[in-house]
Amino acid sequence: MNSVATQHARVLSGMRPTGRLHLGHYHGVLKNWVELQHEYDCYFFVADWHALTTHYDDPSIIPGSVWDMVIDWLAAGVNHGESRVFIQSQVPEHAELHLLLSMITPLGWLERVPSYKDQQEKLKEKDLATYGFLGYPLLQSADILIYKAGLVPVGEDQVAHVELTREVARRFNHIYGREANFEEMAEAAVKKMGKKSAKLYTRYRKAYQEQGDSEALEAARALLETQQNITVNDRERLFGYLEGGGRIILPEPQPLLTKASRMPGLDGQKMSKSYGNTIALRDDPEVVENALRRMPTDTNRVRRNDPGDPARCPVWQFHEVYSGDDVREWVQNGCKSAGIGCIECKQPVIDAVLRELAPIQERAREFEAQPELVRNIIAEGTEAARDVAQETMAEVRHAMSLLYR
Repeated sequence: MNSVATQHARVLSGMRPTGRLHLGHYHGVLKNWVELQHEYDCYFFVADWHALTTHYDDPSIIPGSVWDMVIDWLAAGVNHGESRVFIQSQVPEHAELHLLLSMITPLGWLERVPSYKDQQEKLKEKDLATYGFLGYPLLQSADILIYKAGLVPVGEDQVAHVELTREVARRFNHIYGREANFEEMAEAAVKKMGKKSAKLYTRYRKAYQEQGDSEALEAARALLETQQNITVNDRERLFGYLEGGGRIILPEPQPLLTKASRMPGLDGQKMSKSYGNTIALRDDPEVVENALRRMPTDTNRVRRNDPGDPARCPVWQFHEVYSGDDVREWVQNGCKSAGIGCIECKQPVIDAVLRELAPIQERAREFEAQPELVRNIIAEGTEAARDVAQETMAEVRHAMSLLYR
């Protein structure tokens, strides 16, 4: 994570509102969020504007999907006391920053984002020849930069979006970070650090700029983060001065690579609503059990005494997620020798899934019974998010000469 991103140790992540979530969302995203909220200053948002990029023709489904998804977040363990949970469109500063960033972002940068053509190909039935669809990666950049987030949890397929954000931030800082008398202001900020710290900073800066000493660069960054005698603006000037640039207004984020979800669907493919192979977090236990009992198995096991191969069976993928070594060994031996039947093989999975879902469903019922509480949680998160977003926009407007007072 780079210097200013370390200073603003925030994590930003969002989800399009797709309604009730399933085990794939839980294992792929929510469990990670729950862990991150204990370590970082986390901002988790419902990306309802992003939903409009592909569902602009039928937005009526969005509100219900938003509340369903938020309930599942809270039930899964996302804690509004430890993180900010909010809805994107309720923080209009996202849109303002998106507009301003669009003034400096080359069109080619958006056209080369890998997911642009991929999604057009996958969603051929939709008319996606809109600026909203082309510009959604830039809106993602605004989502990140408005909070000066240092880390963005993404899978490998989303790294390109974070890289675009880094390029946009770099271009913005290059254009607008060059204040009049920047060097004089930076030197004045150095003096405010006190003699000992100022001397250290100057030595580190010289070692980095003259000798390319990366350890000196990191030491200088760490030094700046501990300074109590300088303002936030002075600190950002000194980060830029350290590296030979201007004031860093929008810090460049870093991707926080998350492990690919190992959660398979009921048919062995990736769990996805579009494949109809999901187990929803709030499915009744009877529905869950029935779905797992009806899962396809190794097609070579026609009769109970036919040996099978777990590698060819979707149920084995569930064992890899839910079962310990002893159960997996029992499955391997029993399946290959026909010592156990498919129904027996599925039972430990059924038990484990129901055990995992039980506390989630209990919390979900509590939130379902208190819709006003859920709305208050969102209102509280939105207020906290707007406070930060408004601070950033005040800096951005000042840098772009858009303050008329």
